[in-house]
Amino acid sequence: MKTVILAGGMQSTISNGQEGIPKPMAELGGKPLLWHIMKHFSQYGFNEFIICGGYKVALIKEYFLDFYIYESDITVDLSDNTVKIHKKRTEDWKVTVVDTGVFSSTGQRVSLIQKYIDEDSFLVTYGDCLSDMDIGEFVSAHRAVGKIATMALAKPTGRNQLIPIDDQGRIHYESSERDINKNAWINADCFVFNRKVFEYLQGNYDLEKQLLVSLSAKQQLETWRHEGYWSAIETKRDLIEAENLWNDGIAPWIV
Repeated sequence: MKTVILAGGMQSTISNGQEGIPKPMAELGGKPLLWHIMKHFSQYGFNEFIICGGYKVALIKEYFLDFYIYESDITVDLSDNTVKIHKKRTEDWKVTVVDTGVFSSTGQRVSLIQKYIDEDSFLVTYGDCLSDMDIGEFVSAHRAVGKIATMALAKPTGRNQLIPIDDQGRIHYESSERDINKNAWINADCFVFNRKVFEYLQGNYDLEKQLLVSLSAKQQLETWRHEGYWSAIETKRDLIEAENLWNDGIAPWIV
C-alpha cells in the first residue's frame, strides 16, 4: 500500500535560518521532518511513498536524488572528480515526488496523483505531523469496515485549555481533566482512502472542508481513535519540543 504525503504548502517559518524551504524539509535532529514521517511508516512495512510537492518542490527532489550520498560517508578526490562511498547507508523506500502546484488544495493534490495509485486503498498524511500511531492497526481497521475513508483521530495536544461546558453552556470547573479530555478528539491528519474517493475529488476540493463532509453525509467515513502521541509541527515551539524528545532518545515516532 502506498503512502501519500502532502508536502506542498508554503515556505517554512518554524525554525531560524530555514526560511525559504518547504516546511516538511525543516530539520529535526539533522534530518527533514519528511524523513521522520517516512521512517515511522516504514517501521510498519509501508515503504512506497508519493510526495505531493508544491513550494520549492525541486528541493525535495534533490534530497531524494542525493539521498544515498546524504546518508553515507564519502571521499571526494577533486583531482580526478571521483567519489568513494564509505559506510553505505540508505532506506528500503520507493519514492515518487510529484509537483502538485503551489496553490492547490489538499484534495486537488491527492487527485493529481491518481495515476500512481494501482491498489484498492492508499494512505494519506500531512508532511508536518508526528505520531506513534500503529499504522498497521489503522489500515486493518479501515479494511474491516469497508467504507471509502477512515480518518485517524488523536487527543488534543495544543496549548489551548479545554473548557468543561454542558449542553446548556454552563461551565463546570470541578470536572477533572480526565473527564474533560476523554471525549475530546481532533483530526490527526492521517487517512486511509479507497480508490473510489477519486470520484469525489473534482476540481479545487479541500479534504477537510468538503471531502470529509460529503463522505460523512453518505455514511462513508469511519473514524479510528489513537490515544498515544501525536503532534503537528506548526510553530517553532512545536519543533523545539520534538527536537528535545529526539535528542533525549525518546522520540515516540521512532520504534
